Amino acid sequence: MRTVIAGGHGQIALRLERLLAARGDSATGLIRNPDQAGDLRAAGAEPVALDLESATVEQVASVLRGADAAVFAAGAGPGSGIARKTTVDRDAAVLLADAAESAGVRRFLIVSSMGADADSTYPDETFRAYLQAKGAADDAIRARSALDWTVLRPGSLTDEPGTGRVRLAPATGRGSVPRDDVAAVLVALLDAPRTAGATLELVSGDTAIDDAVRSAAAG
Repeated sequence: MRTVIAGGHGQIALRLERLLAARGDSATGLIRNPDQAGDLRAAGAEPVALDLESATVEQVASVLRGADAAVFAAGAGPGSGIARKTTVDRDAAVLLADAAESAGVRRFLIVSSMGADADSTYPDETFRAYLQAKGAADDAIRARSALDWTVLRPGSLTDEPGTGRVRLAPATGRGSVPRDDVAAVLVALLDAPRTAGATLELVSGDTAIDDAVRSAAAG
């Protein structure tokens, strides 16, 4: 399996790339900064320098052609301003979806956020813009019949070691989850095409990841 990951140098993306490489899959990570290429190679991924804030659909599609899946794991980051919430968290996700359609890549996973809502009224202006951008991206992805999409909405992210046990459901309630477990859930979702069309929240829990994903696919 070959998977193309947008935001290839992000903390979740690097974990995902390591997991895919460890099982013998091919991972291609899209990065803005060519200086990050060594980190991706160390994770077992092929780096491709491509800025999703300025790239064309065709440029991205040329990387996606022949892939089995695309994962949007990019984000403007907590230190970015409101404008980049739009250009990265919303527009770059839509660009990757456009490119996936153009390249004929149906399987599409997007890492969103719990509380994402295009009409969010969250009090803090910057975080509200983030939730609105993520929500608008989710809405745009879910409107596409040419993609077998799954929207994953983790709770608060931590750098604690993964436990391999989660709660994964359309609604989980608030909670946190290690980035290790988010990456592991993404791998399991790639192997679970029956989760296409699902929007799933993710927090730490008591269910083994493979069992949680199987349950989500059955539900």
